[in-house]
Amino acid sequence: MPGAAVTPRMAPEEVRARVEAAHGLTDPAQKLCFYDRWARDYDQLQARGFLQLHGVDGSPEMLKQAQARGLYQKLSLCTLGQEPLPSPEGTFDVVLIVGALSHGQVPCTVIPELLRVTKPGGLLCLTTRTNPSNLAYKEELEASLDQLEQAGAWERLAVQPVDSWELATSELEVASGTRAQDGFISGIIYLYRKQMQGVGGRPQPSADF
Repeated sequence: MPGAAVTPRMAPEEVRARVEAAHGLTDPAQKLCFYDRWARDYDQLQARGFLQLHGVDGSPEMLKQAQARGLYQKLSLCTLGQEPLPSPEGTFDVVLIVGALSHGQVPCTVIPELLRVTKPGGLLCLTTRTNPSNLAYKEELEASLDQLEQAGAWERLAVQPVDSWELATSELEVASGTRAQDGFISGIIYLYRKQMQGVGGRPQPSADF
């Protein structure tokens, strides 16, 4: 699940300050409104048979917000890139990370850990920003993705650029072709399938966000 890079068990006021700083917001409600919109997409996942949704975030406050949605069967406190995910190897059919893989938030080194908890044959959906301030991170991320593909750990299924990805924090960051008053930056979605290894039978769908 998306969130700012924060350390575990921070005081609520510290969490709010880090969320505001990471996203250039003066009103945390602006950030939380995006979670409300994403929650509707999670309903669609459940309609497709993904009935066990597990969420992970480094912020206790954001976990409270996620709990209030009533969509998750399990929520865990974990700072991605600093500690391992609280799940055994090959747990999930789908692993989705949105809004966290970017400069100043979750490092690219977390990718093997996301792959570890995915079942053989499972899907991984990753996103990052493509605005100017994040291009160096994007290049590093794609190098990591390509390295894992060349090693046979997974196969790339799709790459989808998105012009209006999220709100910009500066006019200089607004996506090309987007009206300045819209204030959005661009992003990109990567979809991979983990290599099949010794999978028997079809497991019950589950997902990690």
